[in-house]
Amino acid sequence: MSATVTAARSQASDFVEMTKPRIALLVLVTTYSGMWLAANGVLPLDLAVITLLGTGLASAASGVFNNYIDRDIDKLMSRTRNRALPTGRMDPQLALAFGSLLAFTAFVILFFWVNPLTAWLAIGTIFFYVVIYTAWLKRSSPLCTEVGGVAGALPPVIGWAAVTGEIGWPALVMFLIMFLWQPPHFWALALLRVEEYRRAGIPMLPVARGTDVTKFRMLAYTVALIPATVAMYWLDLVGLGYLVVALSLGLIYLRLTINFVIKPVTPQGARRLFGFSIIYLLILFIMIFVNCQCNGTFYNGPFTNWSV
Repeated sequence: MSATVTAARSQASDFVEMTKPRIALLVLVTTYSGMWLAANGVLPLDLAVITLLGTGLASAASGVFNNYIDRDIDKLMSRTRNRALPTGRMDPQLALAFGSLLAFTAFVILFFWVNPLTAWLAIGTIFFYVVIYTAWLKRSSPLCTEVGGVAGALPPVIGWAAVTGEIGWPALVMFLIMFLWQPPHFWALALLRVEEYRRAGIPMLPVARGTDVTKFRMLAYTVALIPATVAMYWLDLVGLGYLVVALSLGLIYLRLTINFVIKPVTPQGARRLFGFSIIYLLILFIMIFVNCQCNGTFYNGPFTNWSV
């Protein structure tokens, strides 16, 4: 009995791990911030819960499909070789069925209980991450990280569309912030795994163009990120508090990046920059929620019983 329970717990843990819950957390935070901004501070609780549920399931489906497609190269990398599929702990067809169920459920929830645009954006995100990035560009082009960033930048757009039923300029500004943030965030750790990517035949930018080019692009994206975040204030979407925090965090991030660029790559330096980039994004989007210029007059949809 004890062995059966242990095996069940192990398989449940494998299912959860394939959904990439840490990525899902960032997805949910940025989706919620997009919803809150679109709703002008009057966000119905039921709409928020249903949208976050559907978006979370879509994010989980992307993670599972990514594990399924990459199971061959995951065997060749120390970070991923102990995942359920490379080790054979899980049948690939079971993982494929699990991912398909998650994606289908996400689409149904968003299509029928939110709106069709939100559902199609979620499915489009899955398609872009799984097919365009994972199956195609990741194995063929050093542009994979930058082009693949489109999928990671869509959650706030999904949140905006869930409330408004359309894609507005504020959603595109949040998309731009997410898009610019992702490459330097990813490359900080990718520079530590150049040889692993090379052995696996993955032409990531550090492999195809070298360390110096990768560092230069990291710096360029980080510099571009600062005016993109400030644009939220100049468009009168957020208040002065957001502006102060965004500028302060942006300058700290830029300083850390410059320090990383001018010194040799070390595990400590790469992980410090990578960790700060996550904190940076979380605080930035939390500030969009905390300090949005909301007047409570925008949302006029079917969900009106409870507000958050």
